[in-house]
Amino acid sequence: MQNISDLLEKVKLLPNKPGVYQYFNDKGEIIYVGKAKDLKKRVSSYFSKNQDNAKTKILVRSIRDLRYIVVDTELDALLLENNLIKEYQPKYNIQLKDDKTYPWICIKKEPFPRVFITRNVIKDGSTYYGPYSSVKVINTLLELIRDLYPLRTCSLDLTPKKIAEKKYKPCLEYFIGNCLAPCIGKQSLESYQEQIDAIESILKGNTASTIGMLKNQMKDLAANYAFEEAQKVKERLEIIQRFQSKSTIVSPTIHEVDVITMVEDEKSRFVNYLVIHKGAIVHGFTTEVKTKLDETNDEILNYVLFRMRNQFNSQSKEVLVEESFQCTIDNIKVTVPKIGDKKSLVELSKRNATYYRLEKRKKELLKSPEKATERILEQIKKDFRLKELPVHIECFDNSNIQGSNPVSACVVFKNAKPSKSDYRIFNVKTVEGPNDFATMEEVVFRRYRRMLDEDQPLPQLIVIDGGKGQLSSAVKVLEELGLRGKVAIVGIAKKLEEIFFPGDSYPLYINKKSESLKVIQHLRDEAHRFGITRHRNKRSKAAIQSQLMKIEGIGEKTQVVLMKKFKTVSNIKSATLEELTAVIGKSKATIVKEAFTK
Repeated sequence: MQNISDLLEKVKLLPNKPGVYQYFNDKGEIIYVGKAKDLKKRVSSYFSKNQDNAKTKILVRSIRDLRYIVVDTELDALLLENNLIKEYQPKYNIQLKDDKTYPWICIKKEPFPRVFITRNVIKDGSTYYGPYSSVKVINTLLELIRDLYPLRTCSLDLTPKKIAEKKYKPCLEYFIGNCLAPCIGKQSLESYQEQIDAIESILKGNTASTIGMLKNQMKDLAANYAFEEAQKVKERLEIIQRFQSKSTIVSPTIHEVDVITMVEDEKSRFVNYLVIHKGAIVHGFTTEVKTKLDETNDEILNYVLFRMRNQFNSQSKEVLVEESFQCTIDNIKVTVPKIGDKKSLVELSKRNATYYRLEKRKKELLKSPEKATERILEQIKKDFRLKELPVHIECFDNSNIQGSNPVSACVVFKNAKPSKSDYRIFNVKTVEGPNDFATMEEVVFRRYRRMLDEDQPLPQLIVIDGGKGQLSSAVKVLEELGLRGKVAIVGIAKKLEEIFFPGDSYPLYINKKSESLKVIQHLRDEAHRFGITRHRNKRSKAAIQSQLMKIEGIGEKTQVVLMKKFKTVSNIKSATLEELTAVIGKSKATIVKEAFTK
């Protein structure tokens, strides 16, 4: 269990996402379950110094640990909160300790099925949709359905035999147009079933055809100036678009299953485990597994699954996973769902594992940024076969368009982070036309010749943005300067993120999840951004100044004075002779004015 300072640190790392949070006491018991549109904001409010509510203060003093489950929407959080409260009956959730459940829409399994609201899900073959967060929403939806499709509301036994024997008489609903009287054979079973199929399509979220029909109906009414009726149709359309969403948290079609997913980085695996009981999430747990002997993913999943099933006493016979694995637990079916509610549960589990990994890494960075940086540098040293930690890394990238205004950017990272004050841009001087190899030779030579002359500390790693050709040009310069073997150098090719080493014809492919590759990619992208920006500025400046340079009798100093005062060539063109005279004198002002008025 954690003390208050540990809890506050944990609160800082919560995501700004919808979800459910659980508070635990010193015995490890859940004492409160709450929902949140924004987990971080909501949980932070409990630990505010300005807490006025006495009961809340008592609750906060009892908290020793907290856990959370991230979901997609606030509605999902509401439904999950309800499930967990029913399962654990937490001490401080007094206001929710009742037997109420959220309402469902039931399509009864019977001839000419009825469609109605219920709070009891009965396993009688009927189909249930929901649950819905409020009776108002579900009543509005049912009203819409009944406006679109005339359905029976009676509980008569409409078997073909009894209809044929004319056992029944039509009721008032038939005479006012709310029912087509299947009880007396006025509507066939096939026709009625078509209505039920359309209703199920709406309840499943497949509302495109219904929405299209309503839009056409609204347009026809408006075209015939029946604006009141068109407004009513518009309101129905808005209702079906606003409220028709199906929860990923609860589904009566999913009874008893476990869900397990995993995300990974260099040294750890993060495994999320969910228990689904009677269609609802009743347990959610994420753990970190640190690998010691290069264990396989199958070994880790089996280990965690066995531990979690024992801990939570799960009896389910099916486990939902993102990718199939060889399960060593007897009588367990492993399923990789492709669509539907089960697929949504797997995605939910994966998201929770991802957030947990991010939380752990943020916590590590907050507690010991130096340690986190050292770990990343150690990983770069290992991946790039370096002799020492790459505290200082530099990256070069050339930028030109058909050889015009060529520049080369040198970006510097120190302790795996950008050191922008050390960035340098090189205007290429000796190379004509688009020649990346010669450009690379020039700028690398200028950079390290100057560093040697000024006795500046050299980098531990040089990264060349390009393939073998650019790398060979840079290596040639290092040899001339006597730096070959003293400074490590690699090239990175953009398409496949191939890492090239001098003298090695085969590239190295670093694990895409490796933090070291992410640092090098960041370095490369920053060099590209910096070079492109400066290249664009240079071209723009050259295009502007070229207009002034064409004016005979106006030298570079005068151009600088004009641009400093008027900012743009357009402003210079529109300036009066008097305004120009005040800046550069009458004779030069006359030359400029005449040049721009020709």
